[in-house]
Amino acid sequence: MKKKLKYIILIVCSGVMLSTTSCKDWLEIYPENTQPSITFWQTKEEVESVITSGYYYLRGMVESYLIPWGELRAGCVYSRTGNKIGQFQVKSTDTKLCNWAELYKIINVANTVLKNAPKVLERDDTYEEAVMKSHMTEAYFLRALAYFYIVRNWRDAPLITEPYEDDTYSTKIAKSSEAEIVAQIREDIRQALATGAAKESFETIWETKGRATKWALYALGADVALWAEDYEAAVTYCDAILNAAGSNAPRFMSTPTHSSWFSMFNPGNSNESIFEIQYNYEEDQVNNLPKLFDDVHADGTYAISAGLLREFREEYNYTQMELKEAVRTMYGGFFVTDPLAYESATVGYVWKYCGSQSLSDKRTISYYDPNYIIYRVADVMLMKAEALILRSAGENIDDKVAAMSLINEIRTRSNLEIQHEADADILESYDEETMLTLVLYERNIELVGEGKAWYDFLRFGRRNGGKYKTSFLIDNVLKYNEQAGESWLRTVLNNENAHFLPISKDELDANSLLIQNPYYN
Repeated sequence: MKKKLKYIILIVCSGVMLSTTSCKDWLEIYPENTQPSITFWQTKEEVESVITSGYYYLRGMVESYLIPWGELRAGCVYSRTGNKIGQFQVKSTDTKLCNWAELYKIINVANTVLKNAPKVLERDDTYEEAVMKSHMTEAYFLRALAYFYIVRNWRDAPLITEPYEDDTYSTKIAKSSEAEIVAQIREDIRQALATGAAKESFETIWETKGRATKWALYALGADVALWAEDYEAAVTYCDAILNAAGSNAPRFMSTPTHSSWFSMFNPGNSNESIFEIQYNYEEDQVNNLPKLFDDVHADGTYAISAGLLREFREEYNYTQMELKEAVRTMYGGFFVTDPLAYESATVGYVWKYCGSQSLSDKRTISYYDPNYIIYRVADVMLMKAEALILRSAGENIDDKVAAMSLINEIRTRSNLEIQHEADADILESYDEETMLTLVLYERNIELVGEGKAWYDFLRFGRRNGGKYKTSFLIDNVLKYNEQAGESWLRTVLNNENAHFLPISKDELDANSLLIQNPYYN
């Protein structure tokens, strides 16, 4: 690995989320390449602090990696300043764009906890086994999530399940296959749930939504199962959330009002939330998302493509003609510089990160702390709809009716027209591709800006040996992505190796066992 995945406990109270200590309490910083396993792993508080650092690293990836990786190649959201990812022109020398080191930091945090938490159990009489197992579920989740980002962006990569503890550990590790990594991800999720210690909630709401609960494990399990084309498992994981009883389970917020829907983004940590990366301006934990997605800031970067803007405009037009409240459209999912001239606007912007709790006012600089949602219930509902359609290749009428019901729940919540009734007689003639098209449309609109679009296009296009590569991957990228020419995009997207990022030159130089993705040779 480029930085050898050095294990350094370095937790600064102004930067670390979920800190269990006050700002005057500092952990001792040990020399690089030294794992203080004897002197450090003594108390449960130390285990908690290391877990905390995993979330901290994840939070540090949102602006630089999670949003660009998940959005720009699809083109539904694009960079106004230009970006090689959106143009499919990343090279191995563009080390900041194809950097997996931050994900391996998270993986190493998880590996160290999984190895050393049992040692702390023996050393700290106040460390209860149930608490240790809960910490381990969080470590399994963080490792699984990090590897899932790696698989979706590089396909094949080194699979490391032991912590880097000192310089005796070899950092020259060959790539494992996508199948091997996905198998490890799924095993981590199973192991986490098998402990029986995954929590339904923590002491505070922000911890419940910002740490790995069993609901977060189920959501990740469903997502990975869809990627692995295991549709029965995907349905099972989704149902574990959607059919859960009890007050701690996340709930679909069905009230068809703007204020209810937008509360997911401001103030955040809503009932619908499953897992979101936390910020808090009171703790100096802020971000640039309100500026990056705005239309007026000089360093504003992200806008909605003309193709997606047309679809948003059509939905907004419907609510206006029907005299219904706009929910996920104007000042929900999108906005334009002059709302009164929205029909002639050629550029739109994502409102989720800019908007305040009043309808059309933007966040002030004091409140530049929108959370970044990884999973919420509407996402899970659409994952279930997708899995229902695919598990019977669109042939089972009951599955089609159930899938359409889920789609319609989401549309009803936004006061939108129900164009396709969940009726067996009507749906009898709908084939698999037609049904999947409806699911993907809802995902594009409902989840815009949440880092899903590229992974959705890729997943829909790759499945079943590339059965829908043209209709769901190539055609959709050509429809939305205006950052490169059609002939170039078509050429690139027809090469499955080009769907994934190159391995950074720095990593190749540091690890002689790594082999570059063949598209970039």
